[in-house]
Amino acid sequence: MISGIPLAEAAAVLPLPLAKLLDGLSECEWLRVEELRLRRRYPMSVLLSDGERPVGGAAITERDLRDVLEAASRASVHTVLEQVKRGFLTLRGGHRIGLCGTVNYHEGEIRSLRYLSSLSIRVARAVEGQANGLIPQIVDNGRFHNTLVIGAPGSGKTTLLRELIRVLSDGHGTKAFRVGVADERGEIAALWQGEPQFRVGRRTDILDGCPKAEGLLMLLRGMNPQILAVDEVTHPDDVTAMLEAVGCGAGLLATAHGEGLSDLERRPVYRAMMEEGIFRRVIVLSCRDGRRIARVEVLS
Repeated sequence: MISGIPLAEAAAVLPLPLAKLLDGLSECEWLRVEELRLRRRYPMSVLLSDGERPVGGAAITERDLRDVLEAASRASVHTVLEQVKRGFLTLRGGHRIGLCGTVNYHEGEIRSLRYLSSLSIRVARAVEGQANGLIPQIVDNGRFHNTLVIGAPGSGKTTLLRELIRVLSDGHGTKAFRVGVADERGEIAALWQGEPQFRVGRRTDILDGCPKAEGLLMLLRGMNPQILAVDEVTHPDDVTAMLEAVGCGAGLLATAHGEGLSDLERRPVYRAMMEEGIFRRVIVLSCRDGRRIARVEVLS
């Protein structure tokens, strides 16, 4: 196993026989793996930018899945129950385990996941420098323009959002801003016992694990942010909270799933958001010949 890179850190929760299978990857592949996929009755596979492929070995069992969860929770599953109930678990270093299986649903809420069927270990990587050319297009004479980052799943929205937060907070190529981050799923800053696992800037305040709408309003009322940042707007309550934030003078930096503006306008939540004119800049992410491309569109 190649040490000192994100995949090695993420793979540390694998049982030893599964971890050893990764030794068959080339050094280039080690740097490109985006996810590890474990599904019962099939061998482990890795997800690269050009697709998913098996890495060999025996078929995954439920015991394998349970062993990963035990390692991820340091043999104390009950301490991470709230995260497990949401279907994922954040690891030290910002890596994330997504979980599937039979849901134990009781009295209107998810109590636990049992009979695990599959899991995905998403390898978190910071890509510093990718926001530098975008800053002059979203900050004009010291004024930040509310910005929405859109792209398909896996296009790098969260990674770019994190880097934009860092650059704006530290004042690289612009004046520095106070940034409040509503990090509902723990993917942006990846707090680990209160400490961010990614560099998100010295003037950044993070609220982790709280629903986005509530988190935005808590930050607005308690931390006096100049910019509020949130990942994956999906609910009407998120839009309502963003409108309140704009009314109070805070800037907004957010992401949403979509292939482009026309795609957003076809879906009710996003259409309402665009009709309200919340955002003045849209960064559209796409992939061409294996390269990720960011294009800025100016909204009237």
